[in-house]
Formats: sequence, C-alpha cells, structure tokens
Amino acid sequence: METQASEPSGENQEAGLLDSVSITEDQGQQASPSSSDIEHREEQDDDTPLERPDWWPENFWKKDDSSPDLEGIAKSWQDLRKQIAQGKHKPPADGKYDTSVFGDIPEDDPVRGHVMGWAKEYGISQAALDKLVGDVVAMNGQQAQQISRTIEEERKALGPNADAIIKGMGDWGAGLVRKGILSKDDFEEFKVMGGTAAGVRVFMKIRETYEGMKIPLQSAPVEGSASKDELYAMVADPKYKTDPAYRSKVERMFASTFGN
Repeated sequence: METQASEPSGENQEAGLLDSVSITEDQGQQASPSSSDIEHREEQDDDTPLERPDWWPENFWKKDDSSPDLEGIAKSWQDLRKQIAQGKHKPPADGKYDTSVFGDIPEDDPVRGHVMGWAKEYGISQAALDKLVGDVVAMNGQQAQQISRTIEEERKALGPNADAIIKGMGDWGAGLVRKGILSKDDFEEFKVMGGTAAGVRVFMKIRETYEGMKIPLQSAPVEGSASKDELYAMVADPKYKTDPAYRSKVERMFASTFGN
C-alpha cells in the first residue's frame, strides 16, 4: 500500500523563501538616510574649504574662495589652441617673425634689433616674442604716461605763466651758449637741472642776480610795445650793464610790456 506524503497544513505554511519577511516601521529608515541627515552632511561639506589637488595647476586655483578657476583654464586652453592653429607655438620655419607687436618702434631701433637677433639665435616661438615685446611696450607706455603727468604737475607748480617762464629760461640758457659762457654739453645739463619747477625757480634767482632785475613772468606783451625777444636782446646788449640811462629805459619797456 502506497503511502502518500502528507501536505503541511496550518497557518505557518510557507510557499516561498521570502514569505516570512514582513515590513516593519523602522526598516526603511535603516536602509537609507533621512533627508535631514543629507542636508546636515551637505552643510558640513560646504563649510569645509577645498584643497587644491596636486594634479591641478596652481595658477588656475582661486585662493580667495578655494576653488578651481574653470573660466581661466578654459580661456588659456582656447588661446593655446589658437596659437597652435596659427603656428605661433614655435619659431617661424623661414625665420621671418611677425613684428607687428613692435607697433611704431622703427626697424633701426637698437633695442628692437637686439630683441630680434636674440629671438632668432635661441629659436624663440612667435608667441613668446609677442608676449615679451607686448609686455615691454605696455610698460613703456605706462612710463610715458607717468612722465606726461609729472610734467603737467610741474607746469602747474609754476603757475599760470608757466609757458612764458619755461620759454624765458630756455632762451636765456641758449643765449649763454651763444655768448660762449655755456658749452652745448653744459646746455644739455642745464635742461636736465631745469626739468622741475624747483629747478626753474633756482635758475630764475640766478638770472635775476646775474642781470640785476626781476624776471618778468607775464605770457603776453602789451599790444604795440616791443616783443619779448627784442627786450631780451636789449638786456643782452653790453650797454645794459654800463649805461644806467639805457638800463633804465629797458626796464621801463619791460614794465610797460609785461608789468612789474
């Protein structure tokens, strides 16, 4: 007689491996962090400054906010691609550099000639030449602007009649050269020494002592009177020193033309 296997019966019967698994309230929370935990961790990460990795270029790292300069490195890459496309990353094959970066500097300028000779001797790339010359030209432009501002400041220090004072000092110095008192080299040094308002004032005092009169400073003569050059020529006349009447006449003419 065959014996048939009895089938399990009752409430504990299981049809599959996972039938006994049930869902509890805290099971899902253990499997994944809550949103509040995530926000807390993100806040901590934001407050912690980043450190530059060793493989990231230091010149493209913003130290102020401890972050990579993505815009800077992108522009640098674009410039490099452009230089490569134009062949500027290497010296020209025919040895003929593009010299447009020199601007208005003439070809016979000794410094320009030296730079070009140096670039050819050492095989400098076109991009390196452009960078070097461009930086030097920019610095020279800044120096020229500074000199221009300085001259204007010195001119203002002389007052409203600066142009007349400067021209008068120049004419006086040139007259000393014509008389043989100063050489041409002396005159060049004279111009250097008179390059500031203080220097011009010193020369004015020397001239006043030398000529025995106050130097007129007004810029324009009175209409119908003798010109400034004519009056200076009269002062240079030997009679101005030896003839009191002549000197008095010249001084009256100066006063009439320029004021006291």
